[in-house]
Amino acid sequence: MSELPPPDCAAPLPTPSGDAPPRASFGQVVVAVLWSFFGVRKGLDLHRDAASIRPLQLIVIGVGMAALLVIGLLVLVHFIVH
Repeated sequence: MSELPPPDCAAPLPTPSGDAPPRASFGQVVVAVLWSFFGVRKGLDLHRDAASIRPLQLIVIGVGMAALLVIGLLVLVHFIVH
């Protein structure tokens, strides 16, 4: 009996047709980042996102949205204080 290597958690999930999953659109990445800011995500959606979102997409949009959040909070505080 041969031993199988341990499964790779970062590997994309296989699709029924055997093709690679489609790449995520800009809107899908934004939704995934917003859910991650909130801290809640369904397991099935998480696996689908992990298979379709490229790391560079996630980093760029995540940093951009975090910057927008910080700028928005600074503007809000500026108007409240003045």
